[in-house]
This record gives sequence, structure tokens and C-alpha cells, in this order.
Amino acid sequence: MTPRSPFLVSPAYDWAFFLLAPMYALVIGILIAGTRFTDHEIFVLGQGTTMAAIAIGSLVHAHLVAVVFRSHVNATIFTRYKLRFVLVPILLWLAIVGSTWVAITATVVATFWDVWHSGAQTFGFARIYDRNAGNTTDAGRRLDYWLSQLLYAGPILAGATFVDHIDAFENYKDVGSAFFTSIPADATGHQRYLTWGILAAGTIFLVAYVVAQVGYHRRGHRVAPLKVFLLTTTGLCSIYTWGFNTWGEAFFIMNFFHAVQYLALVWAMEKKTLARRLGDGRDGLRAAAFVFFGAVGLYGLGAELLDPDINTLWALTIVVSLMHFWWDGFIWSVRRNEV
Repeated sequence: MTPRSPFLVSPAYDWAFFLLAPMYALVIGILIAGTRFTDHEIFVLGQGTTMAAIAIGSLVHAHLVAVVFRSHVNATIFTRYKLRFVLVPILLWLAIVGSTWVAITATVVATFWDVWHSGAQTFGFARIYDRNAGNTTDAGRRLDYWLSQLLYAGPILAGATFVDHIDAFENYKDVGSAFFTSIPADATGHQRYLTWGILAAGTIFLVAYVVAQVGYHRRGHRVAPLKVFLLTTTGLCSIYTWGFNTWGEAFFIMNFFHAVQYLALVWAMEKKTLARRLGDGRDGLRAAAFVFFGAVGLYGLGAELLDPDINTLWALTIVVSLMHFWWDGFIWSVRRNEV
């Protein structure tokens, strides 16, 4: 039997879009900090913004909607989960449009689900590289999962961007909820305890993770160097960026590499399926690239520049976000070899 390649797509592709993405995102964030790209305010459709905000906002929205090429364009996946892909989004959109409480709650849920989802994406890549290294069991799977979540969410709870993430609760003032509106102030007042708790738990967990990996190795579990590299570099980037935000570009850096990884993954997995529908050979592939990147790019830019007062369209962006987080949880299955 031919040994499986350790890479998901190819050495060049994986290093360019998956493995090195956190590091060059950090470099880009540092380079743009304090420039006109990030600091000069411009007005688009009557709203003040910056070129950096438009760029990263468009990229984020583009990667969110890209899941549709996996969920709806891939016939095998779509047939398996038709109800989840068709009925649920419609019902959720109607609920958000019809209720201010639902709309605000959906926004808060999206904020924190995004944190969990980002760690889960890193975990997914880690498991793929572990599988490709020849490991046929789930040994270490749970440890990989919690390490991915700890390295991503931990610095948020303990670091400089904590307040930015809990500010979503302020929206509850629009429905007169004193309890939920008070959460940011209460949480900020206890942040130092969260910080020490995260540092202590993180240190203990990292030691336990290393000890466990040594044990797995002794029992014949193959070490996956690409997994170790990905977890290490993503963790270091997250700790430095979310935790300290030295350059003030934490959201740009973390969202940039996350979106690049995801878009590259969807394109690599779905380009052949899409190309077969659009033509033969290179013509089909070029058409597929035009449709894929054109569609997600247009949606991304439109969603970023959208007037938030247009409730029905704003609700659509929230639905896309929540469905992206939910659908990703079950349509990228390493255990079913769907990647």
C-alpha cells in the first residue's frame, strides 16, 4: 500500500496556506500597524472606516460564506444534511428579523462561537496531520482538542482583547436588560482572577500534554511533526496577539490567517467538483476559480459595507456566520475521511 502523504494537499500548498499562515499574518499585522492603511479614516456609504477594516472584514465574511461550496455544492454532503442546510437557516433568519431579543442574542452567540470555532479549526488541521502521519487510532485526540481551544481562547480571556469580546453584551441595553448589560463591567472587574486561572491551568495542561505525547510515542504512536509545528506556531501567535496586542492589530492578524486557511481548504477540496459542473480541463478549473473567489469576494465586500440599519440583510450575515460555525462542526469529518 502506498504510504499516505503527510500533507493535506501538497508541501508547497500546505506550507503557504495552512502551516505558515499564522506567522506571516503576524508579520503583516506588524507591518501595517500605525500606517495610513490602518489609521486613516475614510467614508464609504456614509460610514467611517479604514482600508484595513474593509480588507479584513471582507475577508472574514468571504470565508464565512465559503462553507456553502462545501454544504450545498457538494452533492454528497448536501444529500446527507438537507434539513440542516435548507430549513434551519430560513427559520433562524425569520426569528432574527422578527425579534430584537433573538437578534441581540444571536450576535452574542456568534461572537463567542467564533472563538470556539477558531480553535476547532486548528484542531481539525491537527487531526488531519496526525492521521496522515499514519496514526489509525484516536489516541491523543481529546488532548489535541483542548490544547487547540486553550491556546486560542485562553489568551482572549486573560489578555488585552478580553473587553473587546465581551462588549457584545452592551447591545442588550436596546431591550432594557440590566442583567446582561452589566456583564462587561462585572467580567472586567474579575479579569485578573481569570488571568491567573488561565495561566495556572494552561501551564499544568501544557506539561500534561507533553508528558502524554511522550507516553504515546513509547506505545508506538507516531509523532506528527506538521501537527506539532501547527499547534506550536498557532499557539505562540495567539498568546502574543490576543494576549498582548502589542501592535494593536489582534483582530486583523488572527482573523487573517484563520480565513486564509479556511478558503484554501474549501478551494482545495471542492475545486474539482465545481470544475466538473462548469467545463472540461483547464477551462473548467478557471471557471471554477472565477465563480468561487468571485462569489465569496463579492459577498464579503457587500457584507462588510452593508448598512447595519437594513435589518433583513444584516440578519442574513448573522445567519451565515452561525451556520458556518455549526455546519463546520459536522461536514469536515476526519473520521469519515471527508477531507
